Amino acid sequence: MAIASKRNTLRSLLIIGALAAMTGGAAIAGEVTEGQILQALTPKGHLTRGLSMTPPEATTNPVDARFIDTVRNRATRSLSMGEREQIATIADQRQSIDLEINFDYNSATIGARARSAVDALGRALTNPDLRGSTFLLAGYTDASGTEPYNQTLSERRADAVKRYLVEKFGIAGNDLVTVGYGKTRLKKPDVPLDAANRRVQVVNMQNKTASK
Repeated sequence: MAIASKRNTLRSLLIIGALAAMTGGAAIAGEVTEGQILQALTPKGHLTRGLSMTPPEATTNPVDARFIDTVRNRATRSLSMGEREQIATIADQRQSIDLEINFDYNSATIGARARSAVDALGRALTNPDLRGSTFLLAGYTDASGTEPYNQTLSERRADAVKRYLVEKFGIAGNDLVTVGYGKTRLKKPDVPLDAANRRVQVVNMQNKTASK
């Protein structure tokens, strides 16, 4: 009975979590829009009610830029632990938004109920305001299961989102860096099985247009 209940809970749905302005990290519930994603990922943007961005003046320094170039077109599972941590350090300083996607149980397939929000992501990433940027797609799981299993599952889910964006929206695969963190970087460590931990984080890692 517990397994069946868990499977039902993990059916494909999408909830957006983003830091709320001036509320110390409160989450916004509801379907994400192209506009919210665009505002969250656009460098040097401005705060909007209910949505805050990471430091808007962040720039990509040459060392970080060279590192990002080394992980382009790398297979997600080929990244070492050190490389994953370096990616996370850079990502923490960049504009980002969390897509908390609950895939079907033991699955990396993007379900029908989640697809509309992934479509919104695709439209936002092809917007002229984000042209020339490199985006990180970081997969996470909750704390259920073993570390090796969750690591692989998080990588498969990040890859699934990348594949969808490349095939449907024509986004260059070279501009999408994927990484998996399994259950090692829980968004809600005090509630390890919370749905908020099952997410795909999208980060604007490098704005090539702005750096010219």
